[in-house]
Amino acid sequence: MRWWNSVLRSKSEPAIHHVTAPPTLETARCLMMLLQPEHAHLLLAYRQRNAAHLAPWEPNAQDGTPLDTCQRAAARSVQGYADGIAMQFIAIERQSLTMVAACNFTNIVRGPFQACHLGYSVDQDCQGQGLMREVLQAGMDYVFGTLGLHRIMANHMPSNVRSERLLRSLGFEREGYARAYLQIAGRWEDMVLNALVNPRS
Repeated sequence: MRWWNSVLRSKSEPAIHHVTAPPTLETARCLMMLLQPEHAHLLLAYRQRNAAHLAPWEPNAQDGTPLDTCQRAAARSVQGYADGIAMQFIAIERQSLTMVAACNFTNIVRGPFQACHLGYSVDQDCQGQGLMREVLQAGMDYVFGTLGLHRIMANHMPSNVRSERLLRSLGFEREGYARAYLQIAGRWEDMVLNALVNPRS
């Protein structure tokens, strides 16, 4: 598999990065790996275990059986990596070998923009333990350091106070408020828009 970071660049502009294999990131408690087909069962167990916990915050992406949906998500992750437009990490706890969080950098745009969107979730039993912050910090270090992106954008619903506090602790700044921005559980929800600029830029 090859990684091409050539989105929105001219043919004459040299490639910025070339990575031959998906990275594995290490944190104090987890291994972070690109979501791939062999991880579909881990994603399925994570989603089933956290169905009620995640339902208020995430779009309903169910299409077919739960396993089919996870397999398609894994296939999209691999393709997104190959195309240079997404890095979708799953965090696997070292001791239990279960998926305990997700950390997705999507809509990667190169050229003069050099930015992406961040999405994330954490197991309901791991809330309040600093795990999500640990995973996000590792992912952001990779995106800013290895990929060299300039800006990470992250949005949250106004009622999601936990996400607001987490993003502020990581240095994100509020940049705006978008009405009826994203459809969740059949309703168009408002979103608070936030961003973090690469301190090395």
